[in-house]
Amino acid sequence: MTNSQIICVVDDEPAIRETLERVLGDEGYPVVSCQNSEEFCAELEQQIPALVLLDIWLPGTDGMAILSQLRETHPELPVIMMSGHAGIDAAVNAIKLGAVDFMEKPLRLEILLDKIAVVLSNKPPEKIKDLASDTQMEVAKIINPIIPSGALKLEDSNRPQRTLKSNVVLNGKGLLTGRNTGVILSPLEANSGIVFQTLDDTSVPAHITNIENFSQSVAKQSFSANSTVLARESRRVRTVEHLMASLHMAGITNVLAKVDEEIPNIDGSANDFSKLINDAGILDQDVAAKDAVVLEPIQVGRKKLDEKHLYVEPFDGFEVKMRVDYDAPIGEQKLTFNAEKDSFDVDIAPARSFNTFENIDMAQKSGTVGSGYLDSHIIMHDGKVINTDLRYPDEFVRHKILDLIGDLFLLGYPLRGRVVANMTSHGYNQALVQKLHVALTT
Repeated sequence: MTNSQIICVVDDEPAIRETLERVLGDEGYPVVSCQNSEEFCAELEQQIPALVLLDIWLPGTDGMAILSQLRETHPELPVIMMSGHAGIDAAVNAIKLGAVDFMEKPLRLEILLDKIAVVLSNKPPEKIKDLASDTQMEVAKIINPIIPSGALKLEDSNRPQRTLKSNVVLNGKGLLTGRNTGVILSPLEANSGIVFQTLDDTSVPAHITNIENFSQSVAKQSFSANSTVLARESRRVRTVEHLMASLHMAGITNVLAKVDEEIPNIDGSANDFSKLINDAGILDQDVAAKDAVVLEPIQVGRKKLDEKHLYVEPFDGFEVKMRVDYDAPIGEQKLTFNAEKDSFDVDIAPARSFNTFENIDMAQKSGTVGSGYLDSHIIMHDGKVINTDLRYPDEFVRHKILDLIGDLFLLGYPLRGRVVANMTSHGYNQALVQKLHVALTT
C-alpha cells in the first residue's frame, strides 16, 4: 500500500542521505533511505512511498534507468531527480521521462522543501497563461478586415537598393527538422528582391503571398503559423524570420538565399545572420529603394490589454513598440525599438527564441519539431530558465520584436511607420502583413 507522506531518498552518498533524513524528519516527514537500486526495489516491494528523491549517479543501475522503470511499474509515483554533475541535457531527459522536477547539488534545502510540499499537497497545477509559441499552431483572426482607402502607399526612399558584395555561407542545425543544414547568400541585381532557392532550383520570393497555405489563410481570414514558412511548387523554405529580420535592418533589398528546406537556426537569435551580412559586405546599387508609407492605421485584433493585437500607424521612420505578459520568469515586459536611434545588431539581434519545456516536449512527441529546439531556445520550466543565462533581463520582448521585424519584410518593402504589438506571434504578424499587402494593391 502507499504511505501518504513517506519519502524515499535514493542516493549513494551517506552524507546526503543523513542530511535529508534529518531535515525531512524535522519537518515531520517519515523517511526511508536507500544507497542503490537493489535496496530501492526491495523497499518498493514492502511499501510505495509518496515521493522519491532519486540521484542520477548510482552504482549499478543508475537513476535514469530507475526512473524509466518507474514510469512503467509505478506511473503515478512522483520523482524528484538530483545530481551534482549533470547538465541541462540530463535535466531535460529526466523531465521527459516523467520526473516532476530536477534539483542540482549542493541541494538548496529550503527550495527542496517547498517542492516537496507542493508535490505532497496534491495541488492541481495552476492554469498557465497562453505563451505565444512557435511550437503551437495559432490562429490569428482578422477582425474588421476593411482597410481604409489610401492607408498605405509606395514612395521613393532616401536610401538606395542594396545587395551583398560577395557570397557567404552559414551552416547549422534546422530548428524544426533537427537536421544539419545551411544557407548560401549571394548578390542579386537591382529590383530582384529577396529570393530563396531550393536545391532543385525552385525559386521562392520572400513575399507574404508565398507563405505556406496563403490562399487558405486569406479565404478563412485567419493565419496559422508555428514559424514563418514559405512554399511554392510543393517546395518549402522554413524558419526564414530571423534571416529576414537581419536583411530588413541591414537595408538589403536584393539577395539570393540558397537553402535545403530550412534556414539554420544556430542559437535561436539573428546574431549569426547579421554577422554573415557584415562579413559579405553591403553594396549600394544605383536604383532608389521604395518604402511602404503608412498614412492611416491598419489593425489586426482588438485593442485590449488582455488580447493579442497589433497595428501600424503613421510615423516618420520605423519603430516597433512591443508588450508581452507571460507567467514567470517572464512577467510583463515592454520595449520600443527605433531603427534610427537604436542598434538592431546590439539591441535586438542577439535575443533568442523561448518556450516552455512542456510545449517543446509536446511538439517533439507529436513530430512537429525536431531536436534543434533543445540547443536553440531559452527553455523554461517551473517558473525559471533551466538551460542558459539571459543575454538581457527583457530578452523575451526583444525576441518578439525580432520576429516581427522579420515577418514585416514579407511585404516586400521596408515599412515607414510605427508598429504597436501586444502579445503577438507569427500568425498575427502575417495577418497584418497580408492586410498591408492588400492596402498596397488596391
